[in-house]
Amino acid sequence: MKPINQVKMEFDSKSANEAFARSAAACFAAQMDPTLEELGDIKTAVSEAVTNVIVHAYPHSIGRVQVKLRLFPDNTLEVSVKDWGTGIADLEKAREPLYTTGGAERSGMGFTIMESFMDSMKVRTAVGKGTTVTMRKKVSLRAGGR
Repeated sequence: MKPINQVKMEFDSKSANEAFARSAAACFAAQMDPTLEELGDIKTAVSEAVTNVIVHAYPHSIGRVQVKLRLFPDNTLEVSVKDWGTGIADLEKAREPLYTTGGAERSGMGFTIMESFMDSMKVRTAVGKGTTVTMRKKVSLRAGGR
């Protein structure tokens, strides 16, 4: 299925840019007329994905983060968050709740939160080459929507 609208943005892996990515995703998703709950779910998932890049993909440097947002005719939003960082050595382990490589202050719930707030999530990763997290959420059509 071909997207009916899309946007791609790229920014530095600085914590200040997490709020930017979250807000930009919410603004783009607003055209689907989501409920406040759906919008909150999207913002939370994007926030978790971008935070994972900042903390894990580039632990000792600043790198690039790319966020792609695509809207499909069935009112599904697809969000892809990509980095060119360290990659994930053990993806199965990394997806376990409470597992983290980010230190004691990290909860280890990033992937779990993304999965619970979106309808689907796929992760592609290669050690030393980076990771792409692709999430999808179908937004309910409401009266007066697109």
